[in-house]
Amino acid sequence: MPSRNSLKQFAPDQMWHVYNRGVDKRIIFEDDQDYSVFLNLLKYALMSPEKIEKVDSSLFSCAERYTYRRQNFYEQVELRAYCLMPNHFHLLLYQYSDRGISGLMRSVATGYSVYFNKKYKRSGVLFQGRYKGSCIEDDSYWWHIVRYIHLNGADSKEGFKNYPYSSYRNYVGKEKSDWLEPEWWKGSFDSPREIEEFHSGYLRIRSDLKGLPADS
Repeated sequence: MPSRNSLKQFAPDQMWHVYNRGVDKRIIFEDDQDYSVFLNLLKYALMSPEKIEKVDSSLFSCAERYTYRRQNFYEQVELRAYCLMPNHFHLLLYQYSDRGISGLMRSVATGYSVYFNKKYKRSGVLFQGRYKGSCIEDDSYWWHIVRYIHLNGADSKEGFKNYPYSSYRNYVGKEKSDWLEPEWWKGSFDSPREIEEFHSGYLRIRSDLKGLPADS
């Protein structure tokens, strides 16, 4: 079973469901640009140094780009799945070093908060405290957590299959991203159709998912 909120137990070779929401449940992604900046910060942190130039850095200053290049966690952390919702986010991360996730989250959260406060002319904290985390230690929960993360998009107008800010489309072969690692999970299915059915079949009992952490 997952070990909830056990941030002090970070260790090498662990899978973690990491999540957080806006302070006072406020909106943290107001428009497409905001989602894009958050994702680009993840790309800066996770892509190999040789491929970083592919990242859209037009909204970052030269100093910020230099900082993000230095804070690279390639081969320290892998992003396995994600979903960004208007007032919260979910990331499924596998870390190979004991400081990988904490460093990654500090870099992304700080960079995004600076961007957001500057854009919207505000000050103060953006997120509801430090991010939370659940260590994924049970095999059955490994299967379930990917579906749980993606089904957050079911609450959007697009529905989870077409929601643009999750990794679902990577899992069914409609997109491919150098900074995302879905093969560890999708390789156990015979076809994208099976993955789609695995997700869709749970919609009718999705209310049971509300017992998991950080649901919307």
